[in-house]
Amino acid sequence: MRAMPTFQSGQRVHLVDGKGRQYALTLKAGDQFQHSGDTIPHDAIIGRPDGATVQFSGGGKTMVALSPTLAEYTLKMPRGAQVLYPKDIAMILMWADVYPGACVFEAGVGSAALTLGLLRAVGDRGKVVSYEKREDFARTAVKNIERYCGAVANFHLFHRDAYEGISWDLEEAPRLFDRVVLDLPEPWNVVPHVPDVLRSGGIYLSFVPTVPQVTQTVDALRRTDVFGLIETFETLVRHWNVDGRSVRPDLRMIAHSGFITVARRMERGDGAWSRDVASADEASDCHGG
Repeated sequence: MRAMPTFQSGQRVHLVDGKGRQYALTLKAGDQFQHSGDTIPHDAIIGRPDGATVQFSGGGKTMVALSPTLAEYTLKMPRGAQVLYPKDIAMILMWADVYPGACVFEAGVGSAALTLGLLRAVGDRGKVVSYEKREDFARTAVKNIERYCGAVANFHLFHRDAYEGISWDLEEAPRLFDRVVLDLPEPWNVVPHVPDVLRSGGIYLSFVPTVPQVTQTVDALRRTDVFGLIETFETLVRHWNVDGRSVRPDLRMIAHSGFITVARRMERGDGAWSRDVASADEASDCHGG
């Protein structure tokens, strides 16, 4: 039988109260968690199993100690930049088809929410090569990754501006990336560099918050003449309250946060057909066909 994991000093833990509110802390022997005048010694959590109930020093009140999921961790971790919502990260990983062993180029690391998802998806056999031009964001990103994953050998972060170009930058023999994922204000300035570093059949994906940004990005992809199957969409999430016979949608929802644009890299010249297909579809819609 597999041994049950227990909390260790240095581990990230979320304490959850009776209303489902989560409080993040990093365990350290001898420290205390303080809340509303009461305390929980970290030593009362260290050595306990995941999901254990812990009691405040005043007695009566309790919280549940949980190892945070990746989604929970990204929402509570320190931020140098605004992080992507878990709903968008999940869609990015699926639509970019990030698989174990893939080699992924990422630009715009920010606080590393998306980076953490990419690292989990590529696994130990893959690589994530990231560019971040702001040193303060890069420092925060590294701390967030190490706090959740520890040291990661297959993550390579460079203080570079992707608008100026992309290169392999690793000691091993140069090769092409399987996926290019961008979370930048102006991805269209990176698009011209992508065909030289993304393998044929590889996937390009970018995330932007506004319609003008989407328009410029798609125009840039089409101008390269190597990208086809270009799609843009957004993801909306609405929670539901289920309490006996009272079943209703939540009064608040995570609606628009940004647009995801995906495209496939093809041999040069083969991407032109995508514009013809799109034009034919539009003409069919206009004529009710």
